[in-house]
Amino acid sequence: MVFYFKSNVVDPPALLYMEKDKYENEELIKWGWPEDAWFLVDNLSSAHVYLRLEKGQTIDNIPTSVLNDVAKLVKANSVQGITLDNIDINYTMWQNLKKSADVEPGHVAYHNEKAVKKIRVEKRINDIVKRLGRTKTEENTDLRLQREQRDALEREEQRAEVRRQKELEKKLEKGKQQEQVLRNYTSLLQADKMTSNYDNGNESDNFW
Repeated sequence: MVFYFKSNVVDPPALLYMEKDKYENEELIKWGWPEDAWFLVDNLSSAHVYLRLEKGQTIDNIPTSVLNDVAKLVKANSVQGITLDNIDINYTMWQNLKKSADVEPGHVAYHNEKAVKKIRVEKRINDIVKRLGRTKTEENTDLRLQREQRDALEREEQRAEVRRQKELEKKLEKGKQQEQVLRNYTSLLQADKMTSNYDNGNESDNFW
């Protein structure tokens, strides 16, 4: 079971989701999307919350209002963190998560520690948590199927882009060829390359 939330502080609303327990989180880690940013309380146990970014969006340009929503949701879903003030939330892109067979369920490492950012949560703000809670839905999601569909769509978009590029190259090449023909035609019409029926400047109808 996956829990979904919507952060409506932006338009369109940002999609947040998290696992029901640490075992289901293994599936989220396995089938996350390249567009997903991952959040967890620093040095404390908490839910793993994911934020799905828009295409072209990066971890560096997430709106502050959305970051605050995600951080408050993570804090509210930490048994220890919910009672503490001034806690840090770690976040990084899903692709930076590192998982090996000997790591316990719910635990992850990072490929690049420097790619992990932090946001400080000074205290719990119930209004934010309640607002997010009103958008909560539960779905028995086939995460693998969703990821495969996402990848298939991306491949089709890439193929379409290749086709567009080829068509553009054909048009450019055709334009160059037409331009070359025009240059050649213009060159033939240049006065210094034209012949005449004049004989040394004297016009004559006498051909004998």
